[in-house]
Amino acid sequence: MSAFMSVFASLVEHLADALDPLFHASATAAAIVLFTACVRLLVHPLSRASARGQKARAKLSPQIAELRKKHSKNPEKLQKAVMELHRKEKVSPLSGCLPSLFQLPAFFLLYHLFSNSSIGGEANTLLDHTLFAAPLGGRWADALSDGGVFGAQGLVYLGLFAIVAAVATFNFKRTKRQMAANPQPGTGAGTGAGDQPMPGMAAMAKVMPLMSFMTLFTVAVVPLAAALYVVTSTTWSAVERAVLYRDMPSGAGALATAA
Repeated sequence: MSAFMSVFASLVEHLADALDPLFHASATAAAIVLFTACVRLLVHPLSRASARGQKARAKLSPQIAELRKKHSKNPEKLQKAVMELHRKEKVSPLSGCLPSLFQLPAFFLLYHLFSNSSIGGEANTLLDHTLFAAPLGGRWADALSDGGVFGAQGLVYLGLFAIVAAVATFNFKRTKRQMAANPQPGTGAGTGAGDQPMPGMAAMAKVMPLMSFMTLFTVAVVPLAAALYVVTSTTWSAVERAVLYRDMPSGAGALATAA
């Protein structure tokens, strides 16, 4: 593991060296943003496949509505019938999770790299690199103790929080519109008599639009380098979904996983 982290640290340093003429003291932060963009480009084919899956599931809506009517008094049979329909049509209800799952290793690499004072037995010099005044190995709590919310470091975090809040608000409004236009089976939000709520589904439908705001908490508690990954990836996801789902039926992308 130490050897692998050393190689990854070297990669980040080489990217920072290449970007130094443009970004100077913030070159390492820029390298993290570039690294995140590269990861998202690699994951993009999965995102496109997820969008195709969402479109296929949208086409099954009339059949699912019939199943809800048929099994209106038996939620277990309804759930089994929907799963059988997905299998028959070769549609995976979990395909939207794949882009997020494949990004986790990259996030944890950055988290580990900027959470340790030494890598491969040597001092981790990356911790001294900064985004403006804020060290990449620091956290919001460190910024608050060194100048407060409006101190030099605190202002960096306020900028990140503003970006996350804007993206989360965009996702929130979009998801609310989509879920209102096409209520999901088992949430009890449909107008048909057969739309009986499945255990936990109604609560999930209420919580899902708020999930984007959880990114604010993540940015506040992880090292700044990992927070940069999260902010960049979340912004990418919002733009990517808006493009991939632009020509899909309203509501088709409502349950796509944000990443």
